[in-house]
Amino acid sequence: MGGVTALLLAIVFVVADLPWALGFPLTAPAFLWSPQPYRSPHCNNKEFVDYRTISSKDLTKLVLSEGGWSNFLCSKESFDDNADVAVVFVGRKLHSSDISSPKQSDPSLIDILKLSFTTSNFSMAFPYVAIDEQETLENSLIEGFVENCAQGLGLNRIAYLDSCSINGGNLEKLNSLHSLQDFLASRISGKTDLVVLCSGRSEESGRTQSEGEIFSVLVDLLKQSAAKYTVLYTSKPYKTLQYPAHLALRFLADSPQSNASNNSACDGVCQIKSSLLEGIFVAIVLLIILLSGLCCMIGIDTPTRFEIPQES
Repeated sequence: MGGVTALLLAIVFVVADLPWALGFPLTAPAFLWSPQPYRSPHCNNKEFVDYRTISSKDLTKLVLSEGGWSNFLCSKESFDDNADVAVVFVGRKLHSSDISSPKQSDPSLIDILKLSFTTSNFSMAFPYVAIDEQETLENSLIEGFVENCAQGLGLNRIAYLDSCSINGGNLEKLNSLHSLQDFLASRISGKTDLVVLCSGRSEESGRTQSEGEIFSVLVDLLKQSAAKYTVLYTSKPYKTLQYPAHLALRFLADSPQSNASNNSACDGVCQIKSSLLEGIFVAIVLLIILLSGLCCMIGIDTPTRFEIPQES
């Protein structure tokens, strides 16, 4: 029986490590929110969460279509309820597993994301965005906006912080967050500006600020400018994890009702994982039954010969 117990323990450890060994894609979260309402098909659906695993290209399409950014990024017309400033912030810290982890490298960033997301008029979350190591995320997003706008971008200006790496012309470079304040002050009413900020070392400041510090300053500047703004935060960490997150992620402030509605939808990746786990559990049960039967059969001690019945 000692050998059987050791075998069962080995099977349990293998099953526990199986999601890591399968090589599921590394993912990072993305959050979209706006304190003021604007034209969007999901404007009345607060804290909408999409639990599918998507690529950065799919994220761009969803931000334009589901998030309503196509109304002011692609459209040449101006509307009173559109955003004055659209901000794309590319972080370098968060993996998907960091949202629910008790140990966080930048707690201030989580706090401000949670506060901004839960107190906004309209918000969306994409917990699983697959990390692409081939190109910079900020450049991929800008190219995606251009590709998915049929008539090109209808923006007034596009500016980016010097820590970002973006290709293309007609872009205004910002040396620091202080220059962002001047940029916001010079905006034209009724037209939308796109600002791309990246976590990293600024040429003017000469030091690397934490994402929480940068985000706090950014939110304060946007509030002081009195502009209608919307923010897309997405992350592409410097260092990838050895193993991807294998536990189910639920966003910062999901209510039980929203959890119940979102858990009812299971995409292709979810179905593959659930089918695989079901098959593993069934195989373990059958193996336990088989080993138990073999042990019972081995324990049976049958006589080698039978006595001849006596004649009466």
